[in-house]
Amino acid sequence: MPWKILALSLLLIIPAAAQTSPQTGTRPFTFEDMMKLKRVGDPQPTPNGQWVVFSASEVDWEENKTRSRLWIVPATGGEARRLNPGTDNEESRPRFSPDGKRIIFTSKATDPAQIWICGFDPEKGELVGQPQQLTTLSTGGDGGIWSPDGANIVFVSKVYPDCKDDTCNQQRDEALKESKVQAQIFERLLYRHWNAFMNFKRSHLFVINVEQVSNLLSATERVENSRHVPEPRDLTPGDHDVPPFNLGGQDMYAVSPDGKELAYTSNIDQVEATSTNNEIFLLPITGGAPKKISTSPGSDTVPLYSPDGAHIAWRSMARAGFEADKNRLVIYDRQSGQARDASEGFDLSLGSFQWSADSKTIYFAAEHRAEEPIYALPLNARQPTELARLYATDLNRAGHTLFFLRASMAAPNEVWRIDVSGAGKKSEAAPVTRMNEQLLSGIAMPQLEDFTFRGANDAEVHGLMLKPPGFDAKKKYPVKFLIHGGPQGAWSNSWTYRWNAQLFAATGSYVVVLINFHGSTGYGQAFTDSITGDWGGKPYEDLMKGLDYVIKIYPFVDEKRVAAMGASYGGYMVNWILGHTDRFRCAVSHCGLYNTESFYGTTEEVWFPEWEFRGPPWEQRKLYQNFSPHLRAENFKTPTLVVHGQLDYRVDVSEGFQLFTALQRQNIPSKFLYFPDEGHWVNKPQNSQLWYKTVNDWVEQWCATK
Repeated sequence: MPWKILALSLLLIIPAAAQTSPQTGTRPFTFEDMMKLKRVGDPQPTPNGQWVVFSASEVDWEENKTRSRLWIVPATGGEARRLNPGTDNEESRPRFSPDGKRIIFTSKATDPAQIWICGFDPEKGELVGQPQQLTTLSTGGDGGIWSPDGANIVFVSKVYPDCKDDTCNQQRDEALKESKVQAQIFERLLYRHWNAFMNFKRSHLFVINVEQVSNLLSATERVENSRHVPEPRDLTPGDHDVPPFNLGGQDMYAVSPDGKELAYTSNIDQVEATSTNNEIFLLPITGGAPKKISTSPGSDTVPLYSPDGAHIAWRSMARAGFEADKNRLVIYDRQSGQARDASEGFDLSLGSFQWSADSKTIYFAAEHRAEEPIYALPLNARQPTELARLYATDLNRAGHTLFFLRASMAAPNEVWRIDVSGAGKKSEAAPVTRMNEQLLSGIAMPQLEDFTFRGANDAEVHGLMLKPPGFDAKKKYPVKFLIHGGPQGAWSNSWTYRWNAQLFAATGSYVVVLINFHGSTGYGQAFTDSITGDWGGKPYEDLMKGLDYVIKIYPFVDEKRVAAMGASYGGYMVNWILGHTDRFRCAVSHCGLYNTESFYGTTEEVWFPEWEFRGPPWEQRKLYQNFSPHLRAENFKTPTLVVHGQLDYRVDVSEGFQLFTALQRQNIPSKFLYFPDEGHWVNKPQNSQLWYKTVNDWVEQWCATK
């Protein structure tokens, strides 16, 4: 099949209202614009389907952080307003009672954060009375959900597993805080994770009776004078996390429709650092012995009861130790105890999902060719029907309407809706919120374009491109060549505040090229699997062939002014590129692996290198060495900016130090941007400003002139 350029029809399929008029703006996007955007998340419709409450975070520049507030909007769209304008406290994670007359949310009015409760008028969309603090544990409360009978609230708190009550937890925390000795003794792996040490605490699920607590809360003076609120019950005691660590997305626990049973996710393997074996357990809401119902050696997570109570659905991976395996849809029959793979005939990986109101269909999102469309899968069907092609996450349902977050490379998340009453027929999605429309209307946001080419093994590989604002086809433009992380990830038609392609294109006027090389997600599981044991092979070939293709097809691309830029695996690939070609003017390596063996010994999720390199270094030393950038350091010539954070425990900061040392000792132009207060990502607003300025200035220094 000949090489071809694909017109980006995926944006044209979406209704015109989806676009934030990217052609009408007149000025380029700036970092200051990005910091003014409201970061919309967690849409929660009222049970009657009339309103949607959601969180919106805004940057507090002076405090160097983002602050979340709760907002409410009519479900059919309209003007959004603050739900609780009388407070300046940070609020998040709203959840409605089954009758819609009460709402709980997490508030940072206290330290640590606690769950609060308030009355709600489901017709007017207003709070009734003043919010009251519901949980009072010294270890805080978050992740609250209602039992469908409205009697109980289940929530998460991190506690010491050997403590029997909150007094013990409080005394332990105070003793640790006051101690002059801050040393710790580790006896097993996974003693730190992402950007924090575990501190010997475990996440547990607690339950609290709403009516019993509400009666006490109504007696304001009693609550103020003495906290007689009953202590919640720990439903999952023991030395295991319930739920295990989650970067976001759906809850890993749920309560049955009759309110009598809890389904939850936990990993009880002896060595968590080498295991992805999350399991699904059932437990009476009154407590007792848990029952394991999942059987896969891979990760089983996100249990969700059908509204009629007959089934439990969850996401399941088949292979142990592989965090990027296909997420299958498992349906468990509660009466027979039998489970089946309902997505066996579907090659994409399940994302956010919800049951239909009649319990006969599952609606879900699944990553596909740079989008994350919404699908419908009836329980008696083998193949799903695509309902809408867009980038959708965080699905929630009220009646026959799905609410979700929708983003693109032209605009950040907004709440959207789609009618699903048509029994699996395509329906037109429509926006509910327009929180950033006014700001973005004056900004030139170039349209995303895509292309395909023949990569490694003559396979079709997909790429994306952004042209700069004010693009002139007669000119020659330098290129920012972005390489995604994962490695089982993908560039998509979505928004990010880190590595924002629109900002890269607008700053200095660059063409941005993004290649979804072998190993990327959204192109079938075989394509994703193909990177295992081949980190520097097919992906490198795809990237070089993709760049060659862009240079050949697009005359406005200046092949002599290209910057290679990436983070995590993208940083690894930049490091690999340094030892294999000098075709790039400069490079940016952010939190990239440099020495595969030292990475193995310093990362926390040990299952990751053991899967990717087929075992530990002492068993697979040749494979580790074959794909270790540090063993090609004598070939380095490209000017390189190294970026790393001290709190990065996924790719230890020592990897960045090693790379920088090798560059400096060979007199290769190089800089190190070091963040003592950041982890794998740069999250703090003022740090982000420095990151973008340093990265873009570095590229401009080497690529601005011909």
